[in-house]
Amino acid sequence: MGEAALEPDVAAVFTDAAPTFTALDESMWDPISRATVLRAAPRFDERVLDACAGAGASALPTAELVGPGGLVDAVDRSEAMLATLRERAGAHVPWLRVHEADATTWPYTGYDLVQCVLGVFFFEDVSAGVEHLVQCARPGGRVALTVWADGAFEPLPELLASALPADDPRVPPLDEDDSPVMPGAGTAGGLAHWLAERGLVDVRAEAVPRHLDLAPEIAWALVVGTGMRAMLGDLDDETVEGVRERYLAAVAERDVASVDITTLIGIGRRPETSEAPEPGPEPESAAD
Repeated sequence: MGEAALEPDVAAVFTDAAPTFTALDESMWDPISRATVLRAAPRFDERVLDACAGAGASALPTAELVGPGGLVDAVDRSEAMLATLRERAGAHVPWLRVHEADATTWPYTGYDLVQCVLGVFFFEDVSAGVEHLVQCARPGGRVALTVWADGAFEPLPELLASALPADDPRVPPLDEDDSPVMPGAGTAGGLAHWLAERGLVDVRAEAVPRHLDLAPEIAWALVVGTGMRAMLGDLDDETVEGVRERYLAAVAERDVASVDITTLIGIGRRPETSEAPEPGPEPESAAD
């Protein structure tokens, strides 16, 4: 979720979060991913890299659109999330290939479309990671990136931090550097400029406004089913239950009835070059 205030083991966080992550599909992940796919416009027979694919909210509809003449490489570091994606895909879309791998070092290139929905915040170096994704596209290929807008989820991270046990060594320390990982990219115009700096041309970006009503079960699902889960560290179940009670009490006390989950979607092209590189080798199998 968004710009985490910690530096967690991302694969471990989302392995733990996988069961609850999918509980947010209908209310959050699916509509956000559909909005991205609509704008990225995967076409029949295209080759697509879906980076940070998770449980497949964007990879699955993309595979439907490219059809059997195309392919989708869905890449993520969490095997637990990919297991859900494989189960959902079944044997009906063999051109959707699932890989447990780090998108920032993915060695294959030549894609017509590279897309990443809400994943770049977890790159160790966001700028370098996005620049690598740009290089995975063919010259003239499209790159689509979805990120949270400024103010998304506030004030939930603050309320969760206040509910954590003080001085418990099992809770990872908060990062005192609160500077954004994508400086200036929290608005549509800012994201477009940021993507242009990463090497894209003909960039366009827009905000997709959305709010999420905060019933208690949703308020807690946003903790345990997103990157906020990293803030819980290695707390045992009993301690986590205490955190949940204090957090929900704080949400009620602040009268937080909904949260802003507005996203920004930016799309651009990798520039054409006079000497286009050859596409990289194909991954060996769909279940790597």
